[in-house]
Amino acid sequence: MMSIRGFFLASFFAVTALMSAGAFERANAATTEDLHRDAAQALELLYKSDPVAKRVSEQAKAVLVFPNVVKAGLIFGGAYGEGLLMKGSKVDGYFNSFTGSWGLQAGAQSYSYAVFLMTDEAVKYLDESKGWEIGVGPTVVVMDEGAAKNLSTSTLKDAAYAFIFDQQGLMAGVSIEGTKISRIKD
Repeated sequence: MMSIRGFFLASFFAVTALMSAGAFERANAATTEDLHRDAAQALELLYKSDPVAKRVSEQAKAVLVFPNVVKAGLIFGGAYGEGLLMKGSKVDGYFNSFTGSWGLQAGAQSYSYAVFLMTDEAVKYLDESKGWEIGVGPTVVVMDEGAAKNLSTSTLKDAAYAFIFDQQGLMAGVSIEGTKISRIKD
């Protein structure tokens, strides 16, 4: 029978193998032009699949878009993606999204997510912080189908709303809680 230490070491090496096999490289955009194109396509897909997201975008001060986040894990895991901040139709910076996790998990998947910043304070926090950890700082409501059905432009009261979409792969569930979003230095 494998010891607990051996089990964790095996898990660590499995995740390391996934990472070295290039799973996280697919989350990197080749150029800023690729990232712009991918972000625009991701938002278009989101708006077509979720009309509430489109209505929220019309009220938002800014939108963080991560068009391709890759997550892999075996007990220990991680997720990484690159995105951009849109203020109106203007790109106002580039960001990365990183999540580390441990627990009952195995597999790999990719997904997209967008965070709609609804207040000037939320935008200022993102601009001035050395990295925004979801769950710390401005309140972020992660939208699912049930919550979205009850949301209207008159009930938008929170600082930020996140929509996770276009999930693909073999890993159950996705969460952005604990994700750290950091500005990428140009």
